[in-house]
Amino acid sequence: MSDEISPAPSPSPSPSPSSSNSSSPPRTPPNLHQNTIDPSAKWLVQKFGGTSVGKFAVKIAEDIVSNYIDQHKVAIVCSARSGSTKALGTTNLLLRASGQTLQPRRRKSSAPSGTATPISRGLFGAGLEGAFSPLSPQARGRATPGSSSQIFNGFSLTSLTIPQAGQALPEFNATVDIIRDEHIKAANASVRDPEILEELLQEIENDCDWLRSFLFAAQVIDEISSRSQDSIVGLGERLACKVMTAVLRDQGVDAEYVSLEDVVPEFEDSDTYEGVLDQDFYDRLAAALGERIQQCGSRVPVVTGFFGPVPGSLLSQVGRGYTDLCSALLAVGLEAAELQIWKEVDGIFTADPRKVPTARLISIITPDEAAELTYYGSEVVHPFTMEQAIRRKIPIRIKNVENPTGGGTVIYPDTDAEMQSEKEIHDDDDDIPLATLHSAHLAEDERRPRLPTAVTIKEHVVILNVNSNRKSVSHGFLAGIFGILDQYGVVVDLISTSEVHVSMAFGDQLSGKLLERLVKELKKSGTVSVHREMAILSLVGKEMRNMVGIAGKMFTTLAQGNVNIEMISQGASEINISCVIDAKDSVKALNLIHQSCLQIMPDGVRNRIGPWLF
Repeated sequence: MSDEISPAPSPSPSPSPSSSNSSSPPRTPPNLHQNTIDPSAKWLVQKFGGTSVGKFAVKIAEDIVSNYIDQHKVAIVCSARSGSTKALGTTNLLLRASGQTLQPRRRKSSAPSGTATPISRGLFGAGLEGAFSPLSPQARGRATPGSSSQIFNGFSLTSLTIPQAGQALPEFNATVDIIRDEHIKAANASVRDPEILEELLQEIENDCDWLRSFLFAAQVIDEISSRSQDSIVGLGERLACKVMTAVLRDQGVDAEYVSLEDVVPEFEDSDTYEGVLDQDFYDRLAAALGERIQQCGSRVPVVTGFFGPVPGSLLSQVGRGYTDLCSALLAVGLEAAELQIWKEVDGIFTADPRKVPTARLISIITPDEAAELTYYGSEVVHPFTMEQAIRRKIPIRIKNVENPTGGGTVIYPDTDAEMQSEKEIHDDDDDIPLATLHSAHLAEDERRPRLPTAVTIKEHVVILNVNSNRKSVSHGFLAGIFGILDQYGVVVDLISTSEVHVSMAFGDQLSGKLLERLVKELKKSGTVSVHREMAILSLVGKEMRNMVGIAGKMFTTLAQGNVNIEMISQGASEINISCVIDAKDSVKALNLIHQSCLQIMPDGVRNRIGPWLF
């Protein structure tokens, strides 16, 4: 088992680059800090989420990346920047702009709204060159068919970039302005060197002009394909990585911006991937990612989580979690020692510490346990993303951007001989090597009973109960129920069935009218009752399969606490016991189960109150 990947001592700060004449070419700051050239050093992939990139870019450069690259070869993967609210997150704004593109134009422009600039080459390479790059102001008005200007469906993209006087101004224009302004604000707040800042600001303007041109062109043909949607959304990661690259270089780290738009291999048998991408595709993609990053030499690659168009569309095939998947595939391609996922929490806890003050940080957890916690309310790592790293025996460590020296939580590849201990961490465990920590847990496990790993809650749950109206003829009852659920796209979390009765719990994702239509369809099969404002309480632990009486203890505890159980599910998973309760009792239930089933140890345990991965 490998030791914990620890940061090296902080290097001496690099001297701040002095400003120079603005007419001179962009200058590389002196004494840039690079990845180690030790041939025995293993790669370390660090993935930073949108909130971390949005709020802690300078801290990431100063306190995290700088402290690792003396001993490890570090590659960074960034998500699109978050906003002050969820709606103002970059990805949400890009999706909003995409949706507004095909809406009727609502306003008139009395004057040009901005200036399109040519694509520049410099710190960030060629930028976004392609079919929709805007022309320079000098080139406007000279675009003619057959010239070097870009013509799309008979329209010059130059004229589309800037609405003329009296021309309708699309609604998406204001949304693009918000994206531009948010990134310009972040750049000004995070970068000190005037030349690096100037180039970054120019790059942001170029990318937003590209987006405007792209959306204008889509409006002309009145269509946005799935591949175009991918390109639009992928701009969020490209902007975030350009900001992070500039911040790193401003802080003395020799970073290189790496766009993965063209990294997806052109497979000869690409038609086979039009349905669901299989493991062969991801294995080949991982190899391509690793080869691309190796080209960076000793520079620190800052990699876009968006890895370009894939057969069948990235958003539809993978979803918005593609950045985590990219980091896992990159770790596989580089044969990394560890994949670190940096969030704003210390790791995974035995319960939500905002609701359970005695919750403790878990040092080691199995992939199966992490997957169960993810599904039932704790946003750890998507199971498919986790699978890509774990199948190659690459540990995944959850760490806190605001507490870089903490040990975090390790999701370790699971084998029959490993992970036989209860997974708690004490105050002095943060810097202990993983192998040593594991051995200590094994020894401690022999001295005390095995325990569950965590208890979690999934809120905003609806229960549907259906009783067959054909008591003597039950054939086809369940098939009809599941057919209706499939028709409405309902993903059932828990289910309990008998010959003529079925109870289902699922997330409250259906609108009021859609739920009414679903109930109306189900009433054709029998009597239907609906219970809203429910919650799923789940006790998770790999060792629970060997714990006699743990289910009885869980349900007895809830009964003694006067918590009514609406529905029970046990047996679908050997490591999970779940039940449905009223949402109003969720906090009380969490504390009761944590106290009775996870056996809080008063010695050496401190309260950790803070955000919970959910």
